Amino acid sequence: MTKVFILDANQQPLYPVRISRARLLLSQGKATVFQRYPFTIILKESLSHLKLEQLGFKIHPGIKTTSTDRRK
Repeated sequence: MTKVFILDANQQPLYPVRISRARLLLSQGKATVFQRYPFTIILKESLSHLKLEQLGFKIHPGIKTTSTDRRK
C-alpha cells in the first residue's frame, strides 16, 4: 500500500493518504502536484472544518543505509 505525502495550504505536512484519495483530490481540483519525488500534493484551500493532525518528517539525503537495509 503506497502512500502520498500531502501538505496543507500553508505547506505544513499532514498524514500521508492513499493513492486513490490523492487521485480524487487532484481530479476534483482541490489539490495540485507539489513535488514529483517523493510524490507530494498540496491542498489549494485550508481545511479548517476538518480536524487534521500535522505530521513532521525528515529526510537525510546523505544516508547510505536504512534500518532494514543494513549490510554486515
